[in-house]
Amino acid sequence: MVRALITFALKNRLVVLLAAAGLFVWGLYSIKQNPIDAIPDLSENQVIVFTEWMGRSPQLMEDQITYPLVSNLQGIPRIKNIRGTSMFGMSFVYVIFEDNVDVYWARTRVLERLNYAQRLLPQGVTPSLGPDGTGVGHIFWYHIDAKKMDLGEQRALQDWYIKFALQTVPGVAEVASFGGFEKQYQILLDPVKLQFYNVTLMDVMNKVKANNNDVGGRKFEMSDMAYVIRGLGYIKNKEDVENISLRQYNGIPVRVKDVGAVQMGGDLRLGIFDQNGEGEVVGGIVVMRYGENADKVIKAVKAKMKEVEKGLPEGVSFKISYDRSTLIEEAVESVKGTLIEELITVSIVILVFLFNWRSALVILIQLPISVAIGFILLQAFGLSSNIMSLTGIALAIGVVVDDGIVMVENSYRHICDEQIKRTADKK
Repeated sequence: MVRALITFALKNRLVVLLAAAGLFVWGLYSIKQNPIDAIPDLSENQVIVFTEWMGRSPQLMEDQITYPLVSNLQGIPRIKNIRGTSMFGMSFVYVIFEDNVDVYWARTRVLERLNYAQRLLPQGVTPSLGPDGTGVGHIFWYHIDAKKMDLGEQRALQDWYIKFALQTVPGVAEVASFGGFEKQYQILLDPVKLQFYNVTLMDVMNKVKANNNDVGGRKFEMSDMAYVIRGLGYIKNKEDVENISLRQYNGIPVRVKDVGAVQMGGDLRLGIFDQNGEGEVVGGIVVMRYGENADKVIKAVKAKMKEVEKGLPEGVSFKISYDRSTLIEEAVESVKGTLIEELITVSIVILVFLFNWRSALVILIQLPISVAIGFILLQAFGLSSNIMSLTGIALAIGVVVDDGIVMVENSYRHICDEQIKRTADKK
């Protein structure tokens, strides 16, 4: 078999060269199409179900949220395991599927079952799916450099402008905000005044909720003109909350400011984000979508950030906290450098010991084609180019070089022996 293959290659050199050129071009195409990342994705194929019910204890979350969800999600096909975690006001359910299951098929199945499990949960509680990312999807971190803005204003800028803009970048599953204070209206009630005006805490909650709403009406025609009637009732400032009427006391309306004080404050925080010990900052974490090219997504995010930065207030700019593309580019450059070093070293060795440029050319052609075939196989099996795979290719280059040198030297020796034998026969 080997002899027949060698004979065919020697008799059809043009076909062999065309096949080698085709493999090399195919390899270059695979290199461009293959996702490039620094860290191999070894995370499990999972779908996260997140449920929020603020103010409830972990035990109540376990009994009312986590247990009903875990019990009903167990019937989904091709599931390996289900894990549930309950904490203060939050519930996480991790549905782990088999490795060969398509992640979007899995998310669809979980969503179908959640529609059924919704009726088992308390009223007003709605579970939601986590982003379609993986455990290594945090590819880019940034923070806002705005020394003239307080943390509340920075967080509002991040949540209502920057985050929405970056989420439009292809390949981005989510932009998670961190740091700062989430602004909210806070009502500080006086128990003595509540008792005096006979107003309960639930009365205040219901009235504030009911008065923060827009209502629609019908058209009203007058003088050949049609007017749309609607009621504008959304809260726009602190004074709107203070003037909400709760009830009447001796014919006089009792407003929110009569039973307490209204202020702008920040939501409860479970942690802070500190930058190099210089103080708190506000920023975001870019989560890559499953199966995307990390290097390509990061470049697109950086380009989008330059556009967004033009619309930021004066003196506000972006600072990069973590950028995985640096590690990716260094890994790729390392493989390129290793390949070039191997080519130069092998050429020198062949030329010095064999004094034959054709033998050196055989090795030089063999190395890039071998690397190209490696990327073709990575693309075929759906594996990304990461530190592990690129390191394997770099190490394999040495094996390919050794094999090529041995084969070329052996072929060269056999040709020399054959020539010596022919010369002796002629004599």
